[in-house]
Amino acid sequence: MSAFNEPSAPRQPDRTAAGFSPAELAYLLSERRLGRLATADTTGAPHVVPVGWNYHPELGTIDISGRNFAATRKYHNVQANPQAAFVVDDVLPPFRPRCVTIQGFAQALTAEQAGGTEAVIRIHPRKITSWGLDDSPPTEPS
Repeated sequence: MSAFNEPSAPRQPDRTAAGFSPAELAYLLSERRLGRLATADTTGAPHVVPVGWNYHPELGTIDISGRNFAATRKYHNVQANPQAAFVVDDVLPPFRPRCVTIQGFAQALTAEQAGGTEAVIRIHPRKITSWGLDDSPPTEPS
């Protein structure tokens, strides 16, 4: 077992128990959106793909799965290199981008370990960044 197998970074004290602010959780849970998962293989070569996902409130994690998931490149990348990033974003008209970006430790769980019928990538947030989630209108750069 490598040193990558244990999440150890402390959560930010001003966040909810899951690490997300109330505004971030409201955005993530408000409607179904695709996310983008970034992984890297053992050589550091990046791989970014759109994915379906779920928020796991008891663990404060993002869980990603799909059909024949254990056979995917993203799953194998996480087995080899457990650093991952995940983004959920959109743009409201006329141009109001919103985003939650999560970086953290990722686990490649078998279906049995995840308690389901498919394998899962579980991301434990270490750093969460967001913007555009409040109701204030966008400002023009000066």
